[in-house]
Amino acid sequence: MAIIHQPGLFSWEQVDAASDMDRLRRVLEAVPDEALMLALEAERNGKRDDYPLRAVWNSLVAGVVFQHASVESLRRELMRNAELRQVCGFDPLAGMEAVPPSWVYTRLFNKLTAHQAGVDAMFDRLVERLRVLLPGLGTHLAVDSKGVDSHGRPTDKTDPDGRRDLDADWGTKTYSGVRKDGTAWEKIMHWFGYKIHLIIDAVYELPLGYRVTKASANDSPHLLPLVENLDARHPEVAGRAQSLAADMAYDAEDNLKDLFDLYGIKPIIDTRHTWREEPELPRPLCSDRVDTIFHTETGEVLCRRRDDQPEEKDNYTPMVFEGFEADRSCLKYRCPAAVKGWPCPQRDLCNGGHHTEHGRIVRIPLGTNRRTFVPLPRHTPSWERHYDRRSAVERVNSRLDVGFGFERHYIRGIKKMTFRTAFALVIMLALAVGWIEAGQPERMRSLCASRV
Repeated sequence: MAIIHQPGLFSWEQVDAASDMDRLRRVLEAVPDEALMLALEAERNGKRDDYPLRAVWNSLVAGVVFQHASVESLRRELMRNAELRQVCGFDPLAGMEAVPPSWVYTRLFNKLTAHQAGVDAMFDRLVERLRVLLPGLGTHLAVDSKGVDSHGRPTDKTDPDGRRDLDADWGTKTYSGVRKDGTAWEKIMHWFGYKIHLIIDAVYELPLGYRVTKASANDSPHLLPLVENLDARHPEVAGRAQSLAADMAYDAEDNLKDLFDLYGIKPIIDTRHTWREEPELPRPLCSDRVDTIFHTETGEVLCRRRDDQPEEKDNYTPMVFEGFEADRSCLKYRCPAAVKGWPCPQRDLCNGGHHTEHGRIVRIPLGTNRRTFVPLPRHTPSWERHYDRRSAVERVNSRLDVGFGFERHYIRGIKKMTFRTAFALVIMLALAVGWIEAGQPERMRSLCASRV
């Protein structure tokens, strides 16, 4: 918190634990902003301080906590709410005259964009505090991006009013699924603006890293840089990671391979369907010889029971996954008839005619196809449980939109958007720290829904 030695401030203990103002106090106490304040104060170089920097900064924090879409909305709240002015650090004797004009906030916002490294340092310090407070932080990760509209207009050289955004561009994202009746649906979104790429803890639903790009940027190339940055800045958090969930936009061989090989993280990434010729039919595992073992595009390993009608879907039975053999870097599968104890007319033909009670055992090295075969195979219950955690990043995105104002902002330019993103994430983490240290970890993701 920006420390302001001033009488008349309400103490933390005097405020009801459930009040909105208490939430603000918890955020202000948790935000490690002293270094940033000192840097900004040094730039003033003895100039007049009609509107104290730390008070203005604290009121910016309050604007996010209380979900004000604009500076004018925040200023109106400050004018009517004396308690809020005091908590932020404005002179209680000055009354409404203490509230800064709009240009003061504009000037500070512009200065803050030049101190992006200082804001990122606050983010990193909060992640480290949460690492200590939450011993499991980072065990299960999730990655996704979200589109953010620019407040500016698309580039048009004939537009003279200066409201163009020269940094933004057009983005497209497709959402698809299956209805309850089995029919497929698809929704295509277009927007002019930016993308926020997030890596989060999928259990606690807290951000651990971010990147801001133009809207047109592909998602896939940003997965490994997010993990690399997390490993560089927070090695103990990254060292805990066991899995990373992401949708099919991140399905790329390098992502699947490097996540596991470089960081020991199991990729839980859905498959893009690229098979064009008879995509629904399994293909031989070993195309150079006649065999009964086949696989699907998503890596499901199957046994073909009948040779007389090979193209019938019902002729394939899933092999039983027996685990990943780390010493061999192989996936191990067993004969389903042997495991489940039911008869199979081809059982005696497996293993070259050498029948055993264990049935046929198939080992598939990961190097066979890194996109298809992953350490934790798709179609297993464990993979499904891990993939369900991916929805955590969608909830973080929703919190950014609704609670942190990204649905209704007034920002143009990628520098300002990067600062605004980092600022929101810092407050999100500070809120979590405040509630945890207050002994209420169940409220770590709660942002006040009502205005003070």
